[in-house]
Amino acid sequence: MTRKDITTETSGRQEVNDFLNKARDLAVHAPSSGPSQGRLIFAMDATASRQPSWDTAAEIQAEMFEAVDGVGALDVQLVFFRGLSECKSSGWCRNAKSFRNYITKVTCRAGHTQIERVLAHVEREANAQKVDALIYVGDCIEENPDHLAPIAGRLALKGVKTFMFQEGHDRDAGFAFAEIARITGGAFMQFDASSAKKLRDLLGAVASYAVGGQSGLSVYQQKTGSDEVLRLSHQLRKPR
Repeated sequence: MTRKDITTETSGRQEVNDFLNKARDLAVHAPSSGPSQGRLIFAMDATASRQPSWDTAAEIQAEMFEAVDGVGALDVQLVFFRGLSECKSSGWCRNAKSFRNYITKVTCRAGHTQIERVLAHVEREANAQKVDALIYVGDCIEENPDHLAPIAGRLALKGVKTFMFQEGHDRDAGFAFAEIARITGGAFMQFDASSAKKLRDLLGAVASYAVGGQSGLSVYQQKTGSDEVLRLSHQLRKPR
C-alpha cells in the first residue's frame, strides 16, 4: 500500500446550522440495513502517548475482517497523525495481513491532535466513493470543537457514521467526540488501556455495521454476547 499526505480543508461557520439540521434529519431517517460490501476508515491518534494503544490496535485489528468473513467484503483504510504536521493515509485493503503490515510500520511521535484534518480527509474520500463508517481512536483533543462540527455535518449528509472511541476519560475530548458521533448519527464509547477485548468487540461491531447495517450489527452482537456492542447498537437507534 502507498502512503499519502493529507491536506487541511477549511469551512465557513455560517453553514454550521444548516448542516446540523440536515444531519439530524438524516440520522433519524437513515436506512436500517446496508450493502453487502462496506468501506471503513480506521483513524488513530499516533502522538507519543499513544504507542501502547497503537500496538494493541495492531494486534486486534483482524477482528474487523473476521467479523464480516462470509458475510461480505470490507475495505479498510488507515489514517493517522503524529508530530506537528504529519497526517497520512494508507491505501485501501481487504485483508488483515495487509492492514497489519502497514499499521506495524508506524511509530508514534510527540505532537498535537489533528482531528480536523482526519475528518476533512474522510469527506474527500466520501466525495470520491461511498464511505460507510469512520472509526476514530484517541484520548484527547487540542482543537476547537466548533471547527469540527461543520465537517461532521457534511459527513452526515454523505451517510458516513462516525464511531468515536475514547481511551480514558478526558472531559473535553469526551464532549467533542460525543458531539461528532451525535451529529453523524454514529456512536461514542470509552475504554481503558487494559480493555483490549472491549476495543476488539467494538471494532468488529463497526465492521459488521459497515457491511450489513443494523442487521449485520445484530448478528455480531448475538455472536459475541457483548454488552458493549449492545450499548453501541442502542446509540445508533436513538433519535438525534
